[in-house]
Amino acid sequence: MSRLFGSVRSRATLGATLVVAVALVAAGTALLLSLRANLTGEAGTRAERSAQAVASELAARTPLGKLSGLDAEDTPVQIVDEDGVLLAASEDLERISGTGTSEVTPAPTRSEEDGRDDRDGPDHRDDDRDDRDDRDDDESLEPGEIAQGASYTNGTATVDGDTEDYRFAAVEVETPDRGRLTVHAGAPLAAEHSAVGTALTAMLIGFPLLLGVVAGVTWLVTGRALRPVEGIRREMAAITASEDLRRRVPEPATHDEVARLARTTNATLAALETSVERQRRFVADASHELRSPIASLRTQLEVAAAHPELLDLDGAVEDTVRLQNLAADLLLLARLDAGERPAGTRVDLAALAREEAAGRRRVTVEAEPVEVSGSRGQLGRVLANLLDNAERHAGERITVTVRREGGEAVVDVADDGEGVAEADRERIFERFVRLDAARSRDDGGAGLGLAIARDVAVRHGGTLTAGAAPAGGALFELRLPLAGSDRGTARP
Repeated sequence: MSRLFGSVRSRATLGATLVVAVALVAAGTALLLSLRANLTGEAGTRAERSAQAVASELAARTPLGKLSGLDAEDTPVQIVDEDGVLLAASEDLERISGTGTSEVTPAPTRSEEDGRDDRDGPDHRDDDRDDRDDRDDDESLEPGEIAQGASYTNGTATVDGDTEDYRFAAVEVETPDRGRLTVHAGAPLAAEHSAVGTALTAMLIGFPLLLGVVAGVTWLVTGRALRPVEGIRREMAAITASEDLRRRVPEPATHDEVARLARTTNATLAALETSVERQRRFVADASHELRSPIASLRTQLEVAAAHPELLDLDGAVEDTVRLQNLAADLLLLARLDAGERPAGTRVDLAALAREEAAGRRRVTVEAEPVEVSGSRGQLGRVLANLLDNAERHAGERITVTVRREGGEAVVDVADDGEGVAEADRERIFERFVRLDAARSRDDGGAGLGLAIARDVAVRHGGTLTAGAAPAGGALFELRLPLAGSDRGTARP
C-alpha cells in the first residue's frame, strides 16, 4: 500500500477523490433527506386536508353512513370516539397500523341497536352533553368546532387487497351529537418512496462515474504538472552519477513553483560548482605552497645528515616557521569555509589597532574609541595581515585610522608605496594570488593574508575593499557594524 501511494501523483489523486467522495456523500445524503422530508410533508398535508373534510362533515351533523370521505380509494379513513372505539372506517379498508386503533370494523352504535337514527334520541344527546360538560379537555372546543392543526404518524394500510405505506393525520372535532371525535386520514407515501429510490439509484450510478472522472482528471493534471519535476529529478540523478557540476536542470517556461524550483536548483548547482572548483584550486595551491618549504627543509636535513658541519640551522628554522604560519592560515581558512561563527564579544577597534601596531616601524595610529561585536582574535588577525601587507610595500609611512561613520566602524590602513592597479583591486583578495615579482614568497607572503582578512570581515557582517591612498599608495578600508546595531551579526 505504501508503495502504491508512494508518489505525489498517487497521493494527490487519492486525496482529491476522497474529498470529492465525502462531499458527494454529504450532499447526496442532505438531498435525499430533504427530498424525503418534502414529499412526506406533502403527503401529510394531503392527509390533513382529507381529515379536515371528514371533520367538517361531522361538525355539520352528517350521518356516519353518508360521509363522502369514506368512499375515497387512496385515502383510508378512521373515525374513533374519545374512548378509542372505532365508529366508522373506509369501505375497502382491510388492515391498518399507525393510527389510534388497528380496528377496521366499526362498533355498532346505539341507534343501530335500537333501530333508529342517532339524531332521534334526545336522551342520548342529553347524555352526550352531560359527558361533554363533565370532561376536562386539554383543548376546549365548542360544538361543531374543529381543532386547529393535526398530529402525524406513519403506518401501513391494506385497501382492497393492496398494502402500502401511508402518512396519517389525526384531526379532532367536537360534534353536536357525538361528542369529541378523532378523524384519522392517510395519504400514500408511494410517490415519496419512488422519488427517493430513483434519486438514490441515480446517485449510486452517477457518483462512482463522477469519482472516476475526478480521479482521472486529477491524475492527468498532476502528471502534467509534475512532469518538469521528474525531468529535474532525472537530470539531478545524471549529474550525481557523472559528477559533472557544469550541467544544469531544465527550466520550464512557466512562472510557477516548479520553474522557481528549477532556477533555485540551477543556482545551487552553480554555487556548488564554484565551491568545488574553489576547493580544488585551494588544495592545488596549498600543495604547491607547501611543497617548496618542505623540499627545502628536507634538503637541509639530508645535507646535515651527511655533512653535519654544513647544517644551516637558521634556514631550517625559517622554513619551519613558514610551514607553521602557512598551516595556521590554511586551518583558519578551513574554519571560515566551514561556517565558523565569530564570538559575540565587544571589541574596541582603537585599542586593537594600537596593540597590533606596537613594535612596528613607520606605523602611525589615529583612532577614536569604537566598539564592534565579534572575535577579538580574528579581528586582530585582519589588522595584522593588513599591516604586514602594508609593511612589505610601503615606502616610509603607514597610517592606521579608526573612526565612526554612521552605524559603522571604519578602519583605514594606508601606505605610500606603489599602490594597487584598479584592475587588480578585487583580484588581490583571491587566495594564493601574487600580482608581481615583488610579491614573492621570499618576502614572506603566500597570497593568503588579504583573502583571510576579507573572509573574516564578511563573517563579521562587514566589508574589506582596496583603493588608492591620498599619498599615492594602497588604501584598505575595513567597515564593520557597530556593536548593538541591527547589522552587528555574523553572516553565514
